[in-house]
Amino acid sequence: MHAPSLDPLRNHLLAALPEPDFALVATHLATASMPAGKILNEADDSMQQVYFPLKGMLSLLAVLKNGKAIETATVGREGVVNAMAGLGLRTSGVRVVVQLPLDVAMISAPHFAAAAARSDGIRNMCVHYNEVLLTQARVTALCNAIHPVDERFCRWLLQSSDRAESSTVHLTQELLSEMLGVRRTSITQVAQKIQDTGAIAYSRGIIEILNRPLLMKLCCECYQTLSDRTAALAEPLRPPLGIDLDCPAAPTIHSNAQ
Repeated sequence: MHAPSLDPLRNHLLAALPEPDFALVATHLATASMPAGKILNEADDSMQQVYFPLKGMLSLLAVLKNGKAIETATVGREGVVNAMAGLGLRTSGVRVVVQLPLDVAMISAPHFAAAAARSDGIRNMCVHYNEVLLTQARVTALCNAIHPVDERFCRWLLQSSDRAESSTVHLTQELLSEMLGVRRTSITQVAQKIQDTGAIAYSRGIIEILNRPLLMKLCCECYQTLSDRTAALAEPLRPPLGIDLDCPAAPTIHSNAQ
């Protein structure tokens, strides 16, 4: 029996798999808790594990040769990271970082590929969620190129709140500057500007959303665009009605925390 936050069926994609398909991965799943800041793989690393978040958030970052990076997508318990290993892809094109403290179910890439080879449902999941990530990357690229940093700050904060499932998010200036591709001094100025509106309270890396409707007004259109497009693309992957994602029945699987 798993603690509620470590139940693999908290992940929407795993919960949506038909029982025979889920059984193909269940016996090879392990669960773990990981701190913010942990790097799961670098760009160009071979994909060793496929990650299904249960709580928290992973960030996918494009990295330049000089080490500078910018976020292209975020993944919470609605998604999966490195799923294309199931279709034969062996190398990651992005850095994967734990951005909010993470509970995760994971399976080795070879075991996941073997399961995908036997399941139309798992292969379909890989293709559909890859399109979700590509859509995030496209919209984020447009947003970074066109919208001012204060609007992007609000978008990122709303996304992080959604993934954390909380109005309080722990985000340092260093993290925000890397995610948004701006200097730390810019983050300080923007955070103060947004705080002055009454939408948030910001102190020592802790941001509390006080007025979500106001924050959405201050945000660029990309937050809603991402939400709408992601929801449409993910519709075929939604869990069946009647499954309680906050307290699902726990399957029998291995549990390793490391």
